[in-house]
Amino acid sequence: METRYLRSLIAVVECGSIADAARTEHLTAAAIGQRIQTLERELGFALLSREGYTARPTEACAALMPRARRLVREAALLAGDADFDGLSGALRVGAISTALTGMLPGSLRTLTQRAPHARPVIVPGTSRGLFQTLQAGDLDAAIVVAPPFALPKTLRCTPLRREPLVFLADAKTRGSVASLLQRRPYIRYDPDAWGGRHAAQFLADNVLDPTVMCDLDALEAIALLVSDGMGVSLVPRWSGIERFAGDCRVTQIAGTAYEREIVLLTGLDADRPNMLSILAESLQMPST
Repeated sequence: METRYLRSLIAVVECGSIADAARTEHLTAAAIGQRIQTLERELGFALLSREGYTARPTEACAALMPRARRLVREAALLAGDADFDGLSGALRVGAISTALTGMLPGSLRTLTQRAPHARPVIVPGTSRGLFQTLQAGDLDAAIVVAPPFALPKTLRCTPLRREPLVFLADAKTRGSVASLLQRRPYIRYDPDAWGGRHAAQFLADNVLDPTVMCDLDALEAIALLVSDGMGVSLVPRWSGIERFAGDCRVTQIAGTAYEREIVLLTGLDADRPNMLSILAESLQMPST
């Protein structure tokens, strides 16, 4: 059985249509359809239920998807198994938006210098989404906000940095933090996001109830709105906030209880432990 055909089946299931899967796989829809038909003949049962332009997995297809994903994953690792130092092949790393622009570029430079045959695959996302993807086995590592719960024993957590909470207002704004939070529109770091809970805790501890203009789980977008005078906010001092410092008033909030912690999560039984060690070391290096 061709693992390429299984990969195409997985793409159809994830995309929801043969046409979308074809674009993802850089093939024609006819080629994808032929691969699915070949798999159905080999397995002896239907894999997809087609309705208009959509394609849904049959019950039998859904049952075999976990094994199909494992087969495709194992096949992709074969080439690297002959590499005795474990420094070649794909390394799938998930990262939240601030890590993508602040922490990851320098670390990727170090990784590719020390492991020139490595092929990093970067997957952006939210902390919650990346955690779930890592648990499903579709990532080798994830740079996320520390989860607000105990980690499963199958995962390893490497602390990377702690980011104190800061108050943001446009550069011309005057007044105390408390008064401005009460008077100005509040651009809220989404409290449902793992990193947003610290700002929510600060407001609760200080009995502050600002008027929320909008919720965002994108710190750069929050800073841009604040710099344009749209309102004020409470955010962690992420790696990269310096780009907005000239247009914003940045006031640090005292208290370690309000700090956001960024961590690297990896599986205990990782496929590329040597590459992950280099990645972890480079992420822990002080930025220059």
